[in-house]
Amino acid sequence: MLRLTNTLSSKTEEFRPLEAKSVGMYSCGPTVYDYGHIGNFRTFVFVDLLRRFLRQSGYKLNHVMNITDVDDKIIRNAAQHKLSVRDYSSKYEAAFLEDMNTLNLQRPEQLVRATDYIQQMAKFIAALEKKGFAYKTDDGSYYFRIAKFPAYGKLSKKDFAGMTDGARVDVDEYEKDNARDFALWKSPKPGEAFWETEIGPGRPGWHIECSVMAREFLGDSFDIHLGGEDLVFPHHENEIAQSESLTGKPFAHFWVHCRFLLVEGEKMSKSLGNFYTLRDLLVMGHKASSIRYLLSSVPYTRQLNFTLDGLKQAAHSVERLRNFKLRLETGKFGEGSSPKFAELAQQTIAKMQAGLDDDMNTAVALAAVFDMVREVNAAADTNELKQGDTTPLLSVLKCFDEIFDVIRDGDAEKSRAAMEWARSAGKISAEQAAALEHTLSDAQVEELIADRNQAKRSRDFAKSDAIRDQLAEGGIILEDTKDGVRWKRK
Repeated sequence: MLRLTNTLSSKTEEFRPLEAKSVGMYSCGPTVYDYGHIGNFRTFVFVDLLRRFLRQSGYKLNHVMNITDVDDKIIRNAAQHKLSVRDYSSKYEAAFLEDMNTLNLQRPEQLVRATDYIQQMAKFIAALEKKGFAYKTDDGSYYFRIAKFPAYGKLSKKDFAGMTDGARVDVDEYEKDNARDFALWKSPKPGEAFWETEIGPGRPGWHIECSVMAREFLGDSFDIHLGGEDLVFPHHENEIAQSESLTGKPFAHFWVHCRFLLVEGEKMSKSLGNFYTLRDLLVMGHKASSIRYLLSSVPYTRQLNFTLDGLKQAAHSVERLRNFKLRLETGKFGEGSSPKFAELAQQTIAKMQAGLDDDMNTAVALAAVFDMVREVNAAADTNELKQGDTTPLLSVLKCFDEIFDVIRDGDAEKSRAAMEWARSAGKISAEQAAALEHTLSDAQVEELIADRNQAKRSRDFAKSDAIRDQLAEGGIILEDTKDGVRWKRK
């Protein structure tokens, strides 16, 4: 039985969905005002791991993720660039979807833009006003009256007993202990984008967006709401207040939050020079698989210290898994099989699943598969491993990669795409752009290795050596083993 840490109860609880084998899940997606940074992607990778494990465990999933394409930052930035909200945000929405693909993040069943649900938000606010939970100000804005919701603070565990009744806050994001009536709807200021609705012209506040889109696709109550721990207050606290005030029902039964990410032991900050987008790291030469692996390696309930040395170690771990898989697929082993390795495979899968069932403890799951790799490699080195043993062991890797998705390759193509973006954006030098032209794709590497193998069989050693040199110049390291040729990038 899967257990998850529920922020609402502050306990680790058995997860039991409202409907057997069917999960309704909402995760807060990106605010598309800039490129996503690795702190954002730690949460998105965790959400991906959880959705993959739920599906592997036999659950039918209805996962909703929002695209926040209107908020204070987007309005401000669009005005500065003299663009419409949609024209400004669409660039970063497209970039986020590309970054999702780069990190092998599965698309949710529902990926929805806030601006497509403006009228539903206005209707929601009108219903809150009718019930006395919302009020309209002289300028046409609407606010939520938090004094009418006595349970306010139940998620964040903050004591708001001394809050000033009727005090208001206009901005979407505000001081962590600033409990005031928050904006549901903002009347338009001169030059700002706005929408005409049944409650008048304006635009939604940030918090109402998620309440409306979650209800639209998941109903009044659903199983899991996910996000980063920075969203607990005020965003998720406000979602609960406005949603439960309208429906009188629990909004989400499990609130699951991913811990913050540090970079080199410090909070990520542009002023410290440790602020990295995913694209920054790719252009620096780090692999997408290494980034995904490192973001997956520490359980979501613990703070992750993201370091460049850690990325190099992650690359080594991924390479070890890929080489192990290649060895099983191409190695020359004796005939037969042993029940020992079938049992090892079953035990490894059981340990991986037990680790993930235990509050998505990815560290335990990773340790289980690497223990297997070490034991099997030792057996292969002493000719104990037989051909029939490879099938159950490959099944373990398949089970593992259904969740972690780092073994299947594609790093070269993703790196090329990142460099193409950097070149078009003027972020790399002419020399770097020229070097891009000589980067070998995986398919080109495989073709050259095949040519080299043929040259060796024909005893054309001059050609064989020339191909090895060509590959080396392209950053490819070859390793000739008794099981065949293995290769990796520097």
